[in-house]
Amino acid sequence: MTTKKFAKNNESFICDNCGKEVPTHLTSSRDHCCFCLWGKHVDIFPGDRKNGCKGMLKPIGIKTTSGKNQIAYDCIKCGERIFNIIAEDDSKETLLPLYSLIW
Repeated sequence: MTTKKFAKNNESFICDNCGKEVPTHLTSSRDHCCFCLWGKHVDIFPGDRKNGCKGMLKPIGIKTTSGKNQIAYDCIKCGERIFNIIAEDDSKETLLPLYSLIW
């Protein structure tokens, strides 16, 4: 049985979708662009950067689990659906339309 493990991996990066420089996360590991909310399918477990897909993650809605809001993503390369916790500094203007697509 595989146990999910969190690997802290907090680096700034240039977003492959909008081209902006994305700063490190305020308290955790950065897993998506705080401006356009797109991500890259790089993790198997949060922060491990071991996923070979490397496809772009399109934000498609919001899911609430255990009181935490998560962005729902579809990988445009492999089709996998994944969820990432919303970061405090994520663009509120970009998040707002996703709330109408609640899971």
